Amino acid sequence: GSKFCLTTNSATSSLYIACKSLDLKKGDIVWTSANSFASSANCAVLCGAKVDFIDIDLENYNISIKNFEKKLKIAAKKNKLPKIVIPVHYAGFPCDMEKIFKLKKKYKFKIIEDASHAIGSAYNKFKVGSSIHSDLTVFSFQAVKVITTGEGGSITTNDKRLYEKIKLLREHGITKNKKNFKFKKNSQYPWYYEQIDLSFNFILPDINAALGLSQLKKIDQNIDKREKLVNYYKKKLSKNNIKLLNIPKNIRSAHHLLPAIYNFRSLKHKANFFKFMRKNNIFLQVLYIPIYKHPFYKKMKFKIKDFKNTEFFYKNIFSLPLHLQISKKDIDYICLKINNWIK
Repeated sequence: GSKFCLTTNSATSSLYIACKSLDLKKGDIVWTSANSFASSANCAVLCGAKVDFIDIDLENYNISIKNFEKKLKIAAKKNKLPKIVIPVHYAGFPCDMEKIFKLKKKYKFKIIEDASHAIGSAYNKFKVGSSIHSDLTVFSFQAVKVITTGEGGSITTNDKRLYEKIKLLREHGITKNKKNFKFKKNSQYPWYYEQIDLSFNFILPDINAALGLSQLKKIDQNIDKREKLVNYYKKKLSKNNIKLLNIPKNIRSAHHLLPAIYNFRSLKHKANFFKFMRKNNIFLQVLYIPIYKHPFYKKMKFKIKDFKNTEFFYKNIFSLPLHLQISKKDIDYICLKINNWIK
């Protein structure tokens, strides 16, 4: 539903050139979710900007609007507002972009939606990627996503100026568009092109693009199948203390992940659960380790007390196996072992 779209070789490179297209530079500030893959923050650091994190909402594991608004008020008083905010649609559940957009208008920041998990998702009849409530949206087509190009990404926008800038940054900073030439007299030469900016090669290879075109037709059927599998998990786990995401009627989730919450006594207790499941050939995952816990970001000295919900989430979250090849028989076995361990 957006006006413009460009494919790239990964969501990571998409995030990076999205930041560059918004003129992010040294001294600028970017805020993103504490609960995400590292690239949601790395893209800003690679541009020389400073990064800060927003605590999450324990109802949907996206950024907490309440905490976000409070943080903005404090930042405004200190004159340290973010230039860009990167909301992350965790597990395919869309953020409340309408509320975030209202805050954008008030505090004058730019928005890049990290929709790496969320192609096919929608909220209040708005499709994620329409960029109605943002400047840019980034998708991922990595191997385990709802649809795949093997590896790849894309950026959508409704801003033609940003589209042209991203196109330039995707291809070494090189243009063949005569209107952009600095040396106009050379436009008479049919072979002529110019490098007018500095960037890398982020083009999606043709083979990956061909796979992507065939996959595009399967978005809805893939999400429908994932939804049925999620509902089956809910049925099988309904009688214990495991909490799965509740999806309201106004939300369509891509169900990229199936996060589950169980009140573990400690990380060691959780590790014992993982070991038990692995002995039974069930490989769970934690998505994600909070970004501020990684050694690279730990040296920036973020205050743990600012991320109480994220800390709770990390201690208690595990991701259940969810993919298109999993069967109800597999889920029966997984849930049986979970229930055995809880008992």
